[in-house]
Order: sequence, then structure tokens, then C-alpha cells
Amino acid sequence: MPIVNRIADYAEEMKGWRRHLHQHPELTFELPQTAAFVAARLREIGVDEIHEGIAKTGIVAIINGQGPGGTIGLRADMDALPITETTGAEYASQNAGKMHACGHDGHTTMLLGAAKYLAETRRFSGRVALIFQPAEEDGGGGQVMVQEGMMERFGIDQVYGIHNAPNLPFGAFYTTPGPLMAAVDTAWVYVTGKGGHGATPHDCIDPVVAIVGMVSAIQTIVTRNAYAIDNIVISVTQIHTGSASNIIPEEGWFCATIRTFNPDLRELVRKRFHEVVAGQAASYGVTARVEYDWGYPATVNDAEKTAFAAEAARDVAGADKVEAASCREMGAEDFSYMLEARPGAYLFLGTGPGAGLHHPKFDFNDEVAPIGASFFARLVERAQPLA
Repeated sequence: MPIVNRIADYAEEMKGWRRHLHQHPELTFELPQTAAFVAARLREIGVDEIHEGIAKTGIVAIINGQGPGGTIGLRADMDALPITETTGAEYASQNAGKMHACGHDGHTTMLLGAAKYLAETRRFSGRVALIFQPAEEDGGGGQVMVQEGMMERFGIDQVYGIHNAPNLPFGAFYTTPGPLMAAVDTAWVYVTGKGGHGATPHDCIDPVVAIVGMVSAIQTIVTRNAYAIDNIVISVTQIHTGSASNIIPEEGWFCATIRTFNPDLRELVRKRFHEVVAGQAASYGVTARVEYDWGYPATVNDAEKTAFAAEAARDVAGADKVEAASCREMGAEDFSYMLEARPGAYLFLGTGPGAGLHHPKFDFNDEVAPIGASFFARLVERAQPLA
């Protein structure tokens, strides 16, 4: 079965919603305009309940079906990124230094499209909880919504989400049971030595050399402390030190992102990271302080719910466009907190050629919005059919 015909009728309206959101991006939990726009659309659509102010600017809206049943949660993230847009689009960001460079404007639009269809047709039992979440990119809004009791408050039994995927085939779905996306941790290492003239390094304790040694040494955690077939990434993404060509600085710092799937390996990496930095600091005669931030956990799909979601995707995209045992990826998602709280699944939806996520030229492909909205609708009608 292809895209739901009724949802296809909404395509131009959905495009208008998406482009409005794209023009007015907001960051983290500070989404007053975005949340107000979503709430206004939900009122026009005619949902039964709108609960605002969850995790500051998050929204949960309820649509009642026909007859008793469970509650299925559908999630879309709403926040943008601190990036200056360079698409040149007529609907480009009007907020300087802020941009929907990850497609959350599209995710929100797809869920609104599904909401309009479900509120109009109500061909399901129980209830649908539409989850519009702030602060996925930074701040862990998904965790905050769970901590504030969202699952219990609305009786959510299962939960699903999708993410657009540029440069994967248009309209194709990808997912896998078990771990799909990695846990993400961040380490900052602050190194102090003894500064001085670049011509007399023997009178100094050089933090630059020490930082270079540490950056190289921590890669041995990947190659020598973890089993070769385990998935692990440690990437140093920032190094800051120095002020002139002839000065050995007093201090410097670097930052690393750490990605794992296995909780035991995650703890091993944390332990070894501290040990390697301490050992390198001792060998170079510097002092080093590590700040290690325990970030989002791995996004782990429930096997049964993943198989179910794949069937709903096949209803919309066709069997040849659904890969239900795809590769894991090392990106991270705070939808992981919702999957820790309730069984469910997360899927990627291909949007065809284009700039990648988090790129200043990225733009969500509006043509895929009816496909994502149809997927959400089919999930509900399959999960909670009428008697």
C-alpha cells in the first residue's frame, strides 16, 4: 500500500508548515515560537488534549480512537542547531546563527501531518500520544520528558520515532533490532605545564607536546583495550593552546567524543581514558584534569517492535524499500531515553541526494513528508486496530 491518499492531499499544507518552521529555528529548550506554532496547528487539527510546558517547551497531544485500548507514543524533535545557513533558499533561516540543519522541522511536520489524518479518521482504538520534544541536539530533552513522568502521566505503552537520512534512497526505511545508534560521552582534558620562550624549551614544561602524546595514546584504547569486532570510536575534535610562534604556552586543552554500544565497554573506555591521560601527564611532567561527561545512552530498539514497525513501513514504501536488519551507526540520539522507558523502535527514512546532516547547506526534502506521516499513521492503525 503506498502513501495514504488523504495524507497526500495535505502535501502542500505540510510544505508550508515545514518552511515556516525552517525560517524560525530555535535552540535547545528555548523554543517558544516553535512550540506555539505546533500548538496552534494541533488546535486547528482538532486533537482532544494539548499538554504544553513539558520539559519547558515540549508538548504532548492526545487523540482518542474509537473504543478502549492502549496508548502509542509518536515522537518528533523540534530544536535546531547553532549553524549559519548557506542554502540560499527563499525560506532560509531568519534567525542569525541558527538553522534547521538536521531536519527536525521535517520531523515535526511529519508528525503534524499524521496527527491531522488520525484526528480526522480515528480508525484505531485506544489513544495516540503525539510527543513534540525540545533539546535533542543539546540538553537531552527526551530524558527530561521521561524524568518528568511523561510515560506514566499519559499511559504510553510503546513509542516510535523516525529520522530523515540524506543520501539514502528516497522513501526507503532502515532500522535494526537491538542497538541502532551509539552511546555518546564527551571528555575535556585540561593540561598545565610551565610556559616560556620557544627558544629555551629546556626551561619549560611543554603542554603542547604532552597534549600531542595524549591524543595519540588514547587511540590505543580502541586498538589494544577493546575486542577488535566491538564498535568503538574515540575522536579528538578540538585542541586549543598557544598564542604566538615563539612562546611555549603554560596550558592547553583538548576535547574528545566517545561512541560505544556495550555498557561494559563504555565503562572500560571511561576508566582507561583517565588512566592513559594520567600516565601521559606523569611521563611529560605536566598536570592534567579530566572532565568526563556521561552523555546519551545507546539507542536500543525492541526486537518485536522493530519487526512490527518494519511491517508498517512496508505498507507505505513497499517491501523492497525496507531494510529491517541494517547496519548500526555511531551517531547518538536522546530518543534512547524513551526506549529505555518503553519498548519501541527508531527508524531512518531516506530523503535522496543532498547535503548531509549538520551541514550549512542541508535542507529537508519536503517530498518525503507525506511518506513519514503515512508511516506514523499506519503504525497506529496496525498497533491498535478497531475491533
